[in-house]
Amino acid sequence: MAESQPVIAWAESPLQLIGAAEWASAHDRTVSLAARLTDQMPETADELIARGARFGECAPYLGIPWRLLARHGHWLVGDGFSGQFRLAATVLRPRRITFLDDGANTLAFADALLGRRAYARPGVAERGLATRVAPLVEDHVLRRALAGDVELFTAFDLGGERAAALGERGVRIERHRFPWTRATARPRPDLGRRIVLGSARPVDGRLPMSAYIAWVAGQASAEPVVYLPHRREPRDQLELVAALPGVRVVRTGMPAELVLAGLPGSVEIRTLPSSTTTTLSHVLHGSAAVVRSRASRARNA
Repeated sequence: MAESQPVIAWAESPLQLIGAAEWASAHDRTVSLAARLTDQMPETADELIARGARFGECAPYLGIPWRLLARHGHWLVGDGFSGQFRLAATVLRPRRITFLDDGANTLAFADALLGRRAYARPGVAERGLATRVAPLVEDHVLRRALAGDVELFTAFDLGGERAAALGERGVRIERHRFPWTRATARPRPDLGRRIVLGSARPVDGRLPMSAYIAWVAGQASAEPVVYLPHRREPRDQLELVAALPGVRVVRTGMPAELVLAGLPGSVEIRTLPSSTTTTLSHVLHGSAAVVRSRASRARNA
């Protein structure tokens, strides 16, 4: 039976926006959109709409889009750990919830639903209201799962054992490989033969700035590279990168998944380990592009 509930995508990052467009295409549904006003979000939304994404009413927002959420029984949620999502879901109690990918947090969230880890964002010391409502929203999600109304719409491999355990709790899993993104790819200006993807690791305290700049310099030591900045890179980091010999910084205002989809010719993409390695392997499927991560072997897209 076709679903009759109106659907809204509550997205806080460009990857979540792409996930919403993929879900709408896969299910042949028009989806209302509440898009948080952060870096790259307006540009990404505009690009997706220009490609024909099945978005209906589109509303940029700051905070919680209470009125939009209240009018929709089915939520596509990009961040299940979000304190704002927890509060809104506790108050409004959506009838159906689809969780979209939020990078590597997808696996952590799946484990939280299984009770294998705390219902909290990895590496974040939580306190206040978000902590107090966590058990309430977790209970609601699991109750809806038992009724068949919770799913994970993901590009990531959750593993057979984890997927089976989620199924026992009623959580449905739908895998995708960005078919809509690939099918709607548009020609891009030539980015050269070697591309380096920027990272927010120095900002997050996961890598010293000096080590990061040395890594980028090393990528450009043998041959010039085009550098695509991460959306959370600060100006001082970009200035250091732009000053390196052989590095050309190209600001696209959009995530790599959209910029590189349909990439022509043989191109080598260099990146530090991140969820982008997985998403790009799907987006670039069938192309001659190769994604290489510093801490892993090459992955042929």
